[in-house]
Amino acid sequence: MKRQNLKIKLKNLTRESGVYKMLDNSGKVIYVGKAKNLKNRVSNYFIKSSQDEKTLLLQKNIDDFSIIITKTETQALLLENDLIKQFKPKYNILLKDSKSYPYIYISNDKHPRIGMYRGKKNKDYQYFGPYPSKFAARDALELLKKIFKVRQCSNSFYRARSRPCLEYQIGLCSAPCVGKISDERYEQDVELVSLFLNGKSIKLLNQVSKKMKSASTNLDFEAAAKYRDQLISLRTIQEKHSSQFTSDMDVVSIVNDAEVHCIEIVFVRSGKQIGNETFFPKNAKKESCEAVLSAFLPLYYLGKNMPKEIVISHKLKDKAILESGLSTKLIHKPKIDKKLFLELATLNAKENLKQRLLFKYTKKKQLEGIQKTLALESLPEVMECFDISHTMGEATTASCVVFEKGIPKISEYRQFNIKDITPGDDYAAINQAVFRRYSRLLESKKEMPDIIFIDGGLGQLNQAIMVMNSIGIDSVLLVGVAKGEGRKAGLETLITVENDKVKRISLPPFDPALLLINHIRDESHRFAIKNHRKKRAKKRTKSSLESIKGVGVNKRSALLNHFGGIQEIKNASVDELQKVVGINFKLATKIQESLKK
Repeated sequence: MKRQNLKIKLKNLTRESGVYKMLDNSGKVIYVGKAKNLKNRVSNYFIKSSQDEKTLLLQKNIDDFSIIITKTETQALLLENDLIKQFKPKYNILLKDSKSYPYIYISNDKHPRIGMYRGKKNKDYQYFGPYPSKFAARDALELLKKIFKVRQCSNSFYRARSRPCLEYQIGLCSAPCVGKISDERYEQDVELVSLFLNGKSIKLLNQVSKKMKSASTNLDFEAAAKYRDQLISLRTIQEKHSSQFTSDMDVVSIVNDAEVHCIEIVFVRSGKQIGNETFFPKNAKKESCEAVLSAFLPLYYLGKNMPKEIVISHKLKDKAILESGLSTKLIHKPKIDKKLFLELATLNAKENLKQRLLFKYTKKKQLEGIQKTLALESLPEVMECFDISHTMGEATTASCVVFEKGIPKISEYRQFNIKDITPGDDYAAINQAVFRRYSRLLESKKEMPDIIFIDGGLGQLNQAIMVMNSIGIDSVLLVGVAKGEGRKAGLETLITVENDKVKRISLPPFDPALLLINHIRDESHRFAIKNHRKKRAKKRTKSSLESIKGVGVNKRSALLNHFGGIQEIKNASVDELQKVVGINFKLATKIQESLKK
């Protein structure tokens, strides 16, 4: 069932660039990756052919995935790094080194130099970045050197010059070391570099563009080509640079469709997208986007550390009140740079809403399939399923899982420790679990489910029917889910009993109704095994001293500390046992007799 949902999710996945998170069945992030095309990249994880051992191992543990759309591949790479540091995913550990991303800096020397650096920052320097790799940073430096001719040599090399170096000769440095450029002019060039790296390069781009057009008009095509290359280089650096401004802000966008609202928050720190969160508010079907957003902001932000600004997708009537209460600035008409992040948040919101609606549609089709297959008057709202787990009769447990509108309602799951039955008797175990579950519901006057599924054949089903008849419940449909040949998924048979007539129903392997029923059955099986293993492990690790009346935690601890282990206590005499604080003759005798048994 889960795999089927993933197939549908993959089929409708966006082709935008971004970051993906692989999740296990507990919702824990086990892998983070980036992609130029999210649909193509994520889909590869579900293709079994031509995959390495690591990917196959990862695939076995993938239960779900989520995505974050980014503006560029560079943004995706940087966000990937941040998320890996945040979640420390199991399958990323050996794939990523511990190096930080490189920055471009401007020193505070008389004639400042520009260079690449990673590590602890000098507080007196200006830093720009980070860049996705040292190669990207070096490419940027090479382009900056061609355009601005600001020195990149070391201070020792710079101080030792008495004449211009080769960099000056080939037009890559203005040679401030030997006075080939005035201090004032050099300072202006440094300021231009700083402005450009800060993203304030529109004026510069316009100037270069004008020079290119002027040279072309004057038929100086060689100069025009040079300016054209400069213009391309400037725009290339601008695109590779990870941020165009240094603001801290949250960007909140809301979209709705089919009476479902989706709120997407994009977190931006120091001009860099560092993560996101997605919400689907409840009880908001008939509300406008403005009303939902207005209610959401204080619920989410009050009591938290606030960003300096929150960019929002809709104009709010109570904007002034919210700003005062949240102690932040709300912006609904952002300028170019911030607008790009808002567009990004909206794009993510639309993608997540699409997946949500697709999921709802799929669930509806499955519920309609169950209704038709089992001839129900209406869609089943609540369905429950039982399963038994034990190891050769040891530590028998039963599970009851609850699904509401086709979705697991984990808070309602129940487990039962089965007692006083013949070890390995599944019929008796089902009988006890069903009785305990529904006699309690009956006693507390709670509503019964629409369908009860029993993992097993006709024998297990008859036990459940017997119990329900004995407590006077005849309004609930009971269905057995019998495993098929070779216990292969998709070959199950549904069993019902009506008026003492047994009906067996076989559905195609990928029938929507069967997929949901199998999902419910599998979840019941998983929950039963989980609890059985816990019970078995506890039983096997339980000290034999725990069953002796009068030997509490403190006395057990004292005995184990004195003798060193349970075997030594078994071999001890009554006199030796009495040497332990709190152990008298009567208790020592009792301990010895109990352990010998």
